[in-house]
Amino acid sequence: MLIFFHLHKLTAQEPGVKRYGVAVIDQLSTYRQQVQADSSKKMVELQSLMPQLQYDLRYATTNNFMHRKMYAANTRYTFLRAPAAHALAAVQQELNGRGYGLKIFDAYRPYSVTVSFWELVKDERYVANPSKGSGHNRGLAVDLTIIDLKTGKELDMGTGFDNFTDTAHHGFTQLPQAVLANRELLKTMMQKHGFALLETEWWHYYWPNNKNYEVLDIPFHKMKKEAY
Repeated sequence: MLIFFHLHKLTAQEPGVKRYGVAVIDQLSTYRQQVQADSSKKMVELQSLMPQLQYDLRYATTNNFMHRKMYAANTRYTFLRAPAAHALAAVQQELNGRGYGLKIFDAYRPYSVTVSFWELVKDERYVANPSKGSGHNRGLAVDLTIIDLKTGKELDMGTGFDNFTDTAHHGFTQLPQAVLANRELLKTMMQKHGFALLETEWWHYYWPNNKNYEVLDIPFHKMKKEAY
């Protein structure tokens, strides 16, 4: 009843409150208003900033732990907030100097998709609790790996993306030295440029939420019209 009252009182320019109790931006007009007030909240399409960046957007395919498409099949772009996007570009540039590049599995994730993940898994080690929203929903988190520019192949990280076992943890060391070195390279580059890691997933890094970045539930095709 309390949630209904708040929903009733909200205006078009305020975040809506979803059933898990978190405030969510699902209107472009509200997003635009926030960007006008704080340009760091602008969402940047990553390949528009880094044309050589590779995408393997798993949730637009069935090749993910849900075994179904969570994004529209024609989703060919993804986003981060401006500070995170520019920091990632610095990572890409430094890796390029070593003959490597980045491949993105996921970045911005609409809140409604996080709800679907939670209702299947309900384990905060691997999926975000929708009562809090996630870094992905805020445009701050990115799932990625390193590729060899000559071959286009991913470096061996010991497990694939979305591997929900201890083997994917940063603290798991029972792996070949080459794998540990590859993980360390990714970690070193990401942390150097301001990202923090998630202990249970070697591929997941996030930008500190020092601007109170809001949870977003704006579809990709609408966000694309607003991003640069």
